Amino acid sequence: MTGSVYSVPPIPPDPEHTTWVPAGGLSIGVEYRLLDEAGIAANYEGRELAEIRAAVKDRVIQDNGVSIHVVGAHDGHEYLRFDLFEQDPHYHYVEPSGERQTIVQYDRVAMGDMLPWALHQLRHRLPQMLERAGGSELLAKLDRAEIDSGLVRVEELARRAERELARGRHAG
Repeated sequence: MTGSVYSVPPIPPDPEHTTWVPAGGLSIGVEYRLLDEAGIAANYEGRELAEIRAAVKDRVIQDNGVSIHVVGAHDGHEYLRFDLFEQDPHYHYVEPSGERQTIVQYDRVAMGDMLPWALHQLRHRLPQMLERAGGSELLAKLDRAEIDSGLVRVEELARRAERELARGRHAG
């Protein structure tokens, strides 16, 4: 199985920076996210923080980018997350318990920009990815046409966030 398994939940979406789009049995959030050591420490403590620190070893955590959160509309659980970060792009499979997640590194050199790839997965591989994350019970509740419609809005929001990020990098 590909990826690294962690026994800690992902940092939850920031409600102030996340726009949610209904998508046929799912809710998909688009968030501009700044990940740094202070944010990690604010969300984890004790054993969880120790596991995160051991995983990142001596690296300084400072990254940012767009996150796409895929949440079950009926249970509110985040099953998938795509972190389109500048330094360390990756995606998450989050088990229903919320206590285990698998993080898979994204190879931008081999696969190009992550946003088109993530959208392609949501359009063409969503059932398989949800099943891998433990969300097979969601599959019967999904409405493909509504998901496709919601993904149009998700793409608009994500591209806008990327443009704003690019402008911020070049300002001043």
